[in-house]
Amino acid sequence: MKGGPKKEEKQLTILISQPKPETEKSPYFDLAKKFNVRLDFFPFIRVEGVPGKEFRKQKVDIVNHSAVIFTSRNAVDHFFRICEELKVKVSQECKYFCITEAVALYLQKFILYRKRKVFYGADGTTKSLLEVMNKHRENEKFLFPSSDSQKNDIEAWLKSSKCDYATASLYKTVSNDVKEVMSKTEYDMIVFFSPYGVKSLFENVPKFKQNGTRIGAFGPTTSAAVEEAGLKLDVKAPAPQAPSMVAALEQFLQGLKK
Repeated sequence: MKGGPKKEEKQLTILISQPKPETEKSPYFDLAKKFNVRLDFFPFIRVEGVPGKEFRKQKVDIVNHSAVIFTSRNAVDHFFRICEELKVKVSQECKYFCITEAVALYLQKFILYRKRKVFYGADGTTKSLLEVMNKHRENEKFLFPSSDSQKNDIEAWLKSSKCDYATASLYKTVSNDVKEVMSKTEYDMIVFFSPYGVKSLFENVPKFKQNGTRIGAFGPTTSAAVEEAGLKLDVKAPAPQAPSMVAALEQFLQGLKK
Protein backbone atom coordinates (compact mmCIF):
# COMPACT_ATOMS: atom_id res chain seq x y z
CA MET A 1 0.00 0.00 0.00
CA LYS A 2 1.47 3.31 -1.06
CA GLY A 3 1.26 6.25 1.27
CA GLY A 4 -0.21 9.54 0.12
CA PRO A 5 1.90 12.52 -0.87
CA LYS A 6 4.17 13.78 1.91
CA LYS A 7 2.70 16.83 3.56
CA GLU A 8 4.97 19.81 3.06
CA GLU A 9 6.07 21.37 6.33
CA LYS A 10 5.24 25.05 6.87
CA GLN A 11 8.33 27.25 6.63
CA LEU A 12 9.01 28.91 9.95
CA THR A 13 9.22 32.71 9.92
CA ILE A 14 11.49 34.52 12.38
CA LEU A 15 11.66 38.28 12.83
CA ILE A 16 15.09 39.49 13.96
CA SER A 17 14.66 42.95 15.49
CA GLN A 18 17.97 44.23 14.13
CA PRO A 19 19.16 45.63 10.79
CA LYS A 20 19.85 43.09 8.06
CA PRO A 21 23.53 42.02 8.06
CA GLU A 22 25.54 43.86 5.43
CA THR A 23 27.48 40.78 4.37
CA GLU A 24 26.10 37.55 2.93
CA LYS A 25 28.63 35.70 5.10
CA SER A 26 26.55 36.36 8.20
CA PRO A 27 25.86 33.17 10.22
CA TYR A 28 22.18 34.13 10.18
CA PHE A 29 22.00 33.30 6.47
CA ASP A 30 23.74 29.95 7.05
CA LEU A 31 21.15 29.22 9.74
CA ALA A 32 18.24 30.08 7.40
CA LYS A 33 19.63 27.78 4.72
CA LYS A 34 20.40 24.90 7.07
CA PHE A 35 16.92 24.81 8.64
CA ASN A 36 14.91 26.25 5.72
CA VAL A 37 13.52 29.10 7.82
CA ARG A 38 12.64 32.58 6.62
CA LEU A 39 14.47 35.31 8.49
CA ASP A 40 13.20 38.88 8.25
CA PHE A 41 15.28 41.73 9.68
CA PHE A 42 13.82 44.99 10.93
CA PRO A 43 15.33 47.24 13.65
CA PHE A 44 12.73 47.97 16.33
CA ILE A 45 14.81 50.86 17.68
CA ARG A 46 17.35 53.43 16.55
CA VAL A 47 19.92 55.42 18.47
CA GLU A 48 20.12 59.21 18.17
CA GLY A 49 23.04 61.21 19.52
CA VAL A 50 22.51 64.01 22.04
CA PRO A 51 23.83 67.23 20.39
CA GLY A 52 26.86 68.92 21.96
CA LYS A 53 24.75 71.97 22.85
CA GLU A 54 22.35 69.76 24.85
CA PHE A 55 25.22 67.85 26.44
CA ARG A 56 26.77 71.10 27.76
CA LYS A 57 23.63 71.66 29.86
CA GLN A 58 24.54 68.53 31.85
CA LYS A 59 27.63 70.39 33.15
CA VAL A 60 29.84 67.29 32.94
CA ASP A 61 33.55 68.03 32.50
CA ILE A 62 34.93 65.07 30.53
CA VAL A 63 38.62 65.92 31.10
CA ASN A 64 38.01 65.97 34.85
CA HIS A 65 37.61 62.17 34.84
CA SER A 66 40.36 59.55 34.86
CA ALA A 67 38.27 56.54 33.77
CA VAL A 68 35.33 55.94 31.41
CA ILE A 69 32.86 53.02 31.61
CA PHE A 70 31.47 51.60 28.36
CA THR A 71 28.58 49.12 28.24
CA SER A 72 28.08 49.20 24.45
CA ARG A 73 29.59 50.26 21.14
CA ASN A 74 26.95 52.99 20.97
CA ALA A 75 28.40 54.48 24.16
CA VAL A 76 31.91 54.39 22.65
CA ASP A 77 30.75 56.02 19.38
CA HIS A 78 28.86 58.82 21.07
CA PHE A 79 31.51 59.51 23.72
CA PHE A 80 34.15 60.18 21.07
CA ARG A 81 31.61 62.02 18.88
CA ILE A 82 30.91 64.45 21.72
CA CYS A 83 34.65 64.83 22.40
CA GLU A 84 35.22 65.72 18.75
CA GLU A 85 32.20 68.02 18.59
CA LEU A 86 33.28 69.95 21.70
CA LYS A 87 37.00 69.72 20.82
CA VAL A 88 37.75 67.89 24.07
CA LYS A 89 41.12 66.13 24.19
CA VAL A 90 41.01 62.98 26.32
CA SER A 91 44.18 62.25 28.27
CA GLN A 92 46.32 59.35 27.00
CA GLU A 93 46.38 58.12 30.59
CA CYS A 94 42.59 57.77 30.74
CA LYS A 95 41.45 54.25 31.66
CA TYR A 96 38.53 52.46 29.98
CA PHE A 97 36.36 49.83 31.67
CA CYS A 98 34.30 47.83 29.15
CA ILE A 99 31.46 45.33 29.60
CA THR A 100 32.95 42.83 27.11
CA GLU A 101 36.19 42.21 25.26
CA ALA A 102 34.37 43.04 21.98
CA VAL A 103 33.52 46.54 23.26
CA ALA A 104 37.11 46.92 24.53
CA LEU A 105 38.54 46.00 21.12
CA TYR A 106 36.13 48.41 19.45
CA LEU A 107 38.05 51.22 21.17
CA GLN A 108 40.84 50.67 18.65
CA LYS A 109 38.78 52.80 16.24
CA PHE A 110 39.45 55.80 18.47
CA ILE A 111 42.51 55.27 20.66
CA LEU A 112 45.93 53.66 20.67
CA TYR A 113 44.98 50.43 22.43
CA ARG A 114 47.12 49.62 25.45
CA LYS A 115 46.35 46.75 27.79
CA ARG A 116 47.42 48.72 30.83
CA LYS A 117 44.56 51.16 30.39
CA VAL A 118 41.75 49.04 28.87
CA PHE A 119 39.91 46.60 31.15
CA TYR A 120 36.91 44.31 30.66
CA GLY A 121 34.92 41.72 32.56
CA ALA A 122 35.83 38.05 32.27
CA ASP A 123 32.46 36.78 31.03
CA GLY A 124 30.55 39.79 29.69
CA THR A 125 28.32 40.18 32.76
CA THR A 126 27.89 43.36 34.78
CA LYS A 127 29.06 41.42 37.85
CA SER A 128 32.43 40.58 36.28
CA LEU A 129 32.93 44.20 35.13
CA LEU A 130 32.19 45.49 38.64
CA GLU A 131 34.76 43.06 40.05
CA VAL A 132 37.40 44.63 37.79
CA MET A 133 36.27 48.17 38.61
CA ASN A 134 36.32 47.42 42.32
CA LYS A 135 40.11 47.05 42.21
CA HIS A 136 40.43 50.62 40.93
CA ARG A 137 37.54 52.39 42.62
CA GLU A 138 39.57 54.29 45.21
CA ASN A 139 41.97 55.85 42.69
CA GLU A 140 39.71 56.77 39.78
CA LYS A 141 37.14 59.40 38.97
CA PHE A 142 34.65 57.54 36.77
CA LEU A 143 32.55 58.86 33.90
CA PHE A 144 29.62 56.67 32.85
CA PRO A 145 28.24 57.56 29.38
CA SER A 146 24.80 56.10 28.75
CA SER A 147 21.50 56.56 26.98
CA ASP A 148 18.93 59.01 28.30
CA SER A 149 16.68 56.36 29.83
CA GLN A 150 19.17 53.67 30.78
CA LYS A 151 18.66 52.04 34.16
CA ASN A 152 21.83 50.30 35.15
CA ASP A 153 23.24 48.25 38.00
CA ILE A 154 26.58 49.96 37.35
CA GLU A 155 25.32 53.36 38.47
CA ALA A 156 23.74 51.80 41.56
CA TRP A 157 27.08 50.16 42.38
CA LEU A 158 29.03 53.41 41.83
CA LYS A 159 26.68 55.14 44.25
CA SER A 160 26.64 52.42 46.92
CA SER A 161 30.44 52.04 46.71
CA LYS A 162 30.82 55.80 47.25
CA CYS A 163 32.86 56.16 44.06
CA ASP A 164 33.76 59.54 42.63
CA TYR A 165 31.68 59.47 39.44
CA ALA A 166 29.39 61.30 37.04
CA THR A 167 26.89 60.03 34.47
CA ALA A 168 26.57 61.56 31.01
CA SER A 169 23.55 61.16 28.74
CA LEU A 170 25.11 61.02 25.25
CA TYR A 171 22.45 59.26 23.17
CA LYS A 172 18.81 58.28 23.27
CA THR A 173 16.98 55.21 22.12
CA VAL A 174 13.94 55.86 19.93
CA SER A 175 11.27 53.39 18.77
CA ASN A 176 10.97 52.71 15.05
CA ASP A 177 7.55 52.28 13.44
CA VAL A 178 7.12 48.49 13.31
CA LYS A 179 3.36 48.44 12.68
CA GLU A 180 3.73 47.62 8.98
CA VAL A 181 6.24 44.81 9.40
CA MET A 182 4.14 43.28 12.19
CA SER A 183 0.96 43.45 10.10
CA LYS A 184 2.47 41.80 7.00
CA THR A 185 3.35 38.45 8.56
CA GLU A 186 2.23 36.44 11.56
CA TYR A 187 5.71 35.50 12.76
CA ASP A 188 6.46 32.19 14.43
CA MET A 189 9.18 33.90 16.47
CA ILE A 190 10.39 37.41 17.33
CA VAL A 191 13.93 37.90 18.60
CA PHE A 192 14.82 40.88 20.81
CA PHE A 193 18.25 42.29 21.65
CA SER A 194 17.34 45.15 23.98
CA PRO A 195 14.65 46.01 26.52
CA TYR A 196 13.87 49.00 24.28
CA GLY A 197 12.96 46.59 21.47
CA VAL A 198 10.30 45.03 23.71
CA LYS A 199 9.07 48.52 24.62
CA SER A 200 8.91 49.45 20.92
CA LEU A 201 6.74 46.41 20.16
CA PHE A 202 4.08 47.44 22.69
CA GLU A 203 4.30 51.13 21.74
CA ASN A 204 3.53 50.16 18.13
CA VAL A 205 1.18 47.25 18.78
CA PRO A 206 -0.38 47.90 22.23
CA LYS A 207 -2.79 44.97 21.86
CA PHE A 208 -0.06 42.45 20.93
CA LYS A 209 -0.88 38.96 22.20
CA GLN A 210 1.74 36.26 22.12
CA ASN A 211 -0.62 33.40 21.37
CA GLY A 212 1.71 30.85 19.74
CA THR A 213 4.52 33.28 18.85
CA ARG A 214 7.82 32.20 20.33
CA ILE A 215 10.13 34.82 21.79
CA GLY A 216 13.92 34.95 21.81
CA ALA A 217 16.03 37.38 23.85
CA PHE A 218 19.71 38.24 23.98
CA GLY A 219 21.13 39.44 27.28
CA PRO A 220 19.80 39.31 30.85
CA THR A 221 18.14 42.76 30.78
CA THR A 222 16.32 41.88 27.54
CA SER A 223 15.16 38.56 28.99
CA ALA A 224 13.88 40.36 32.09
CA ALA A 225 12.02 42.92 29.92
CA VAL A 226 10.34 40.09 27.95
CA GLU A 227 9.11 38.41 31.14
CA GLU A 228 8.07 41.72 32.75
CA ALA A 229 5.91 42.35 29.66
CA GLY A 230 4.08 39.11 30.45
CA LEU A 231 5.57 37.18 27.52
CA LYS A 232 6.85 33.60 27.63
CA LEU A 233 10.55 33.37 26.79
CA ASP A 234 11.47 30.43 24.56
CA VAL A 235 15.07 31.11 23.47
CA LYS A 236 17.59 32.76 25.75
CA ALA A 237 21.19 33.77 25.01
CA PRO A 238 23.97 33.92 25.94
CA ALA A 239 23.99 30.53 27.63
CA PRO A 240 26.83 28.07 28.41
CA GLN A 241 26.26 26.10 25.19
CA ALA A 242 24.97 29.08 23.18
CA PRO A 243 27.18 32.18 23.49
CA SER A 244 25.44 33.90 20.56
CA MET A 245 21.83 34.30 19.45
CA VAL A 246 22.60 32.33 16.27
CA ALA A 247 23.88 29.42 18.39
CA ALA A 248 20.77 29.60 20.61
CA LEU A 249 18.45 29.62 17.58
CA GLU A 250 20.33 26.70 16.08
CA GLN A 251 19.84 24.66 19.26
CA PHE A 252 16.15 25.55 19.31
CA LEU A 253 15.58 24.69 15.65
CA GLN A 254 17.52 21.43 16.04
CA GLY A 255 15.20 20.56 18.95
CA LEU A 256 12.10 21.10 16.74
CA LYS A 257 13.42 18.52 14.28
CA LYS A 258 13.49 15.76 16.87
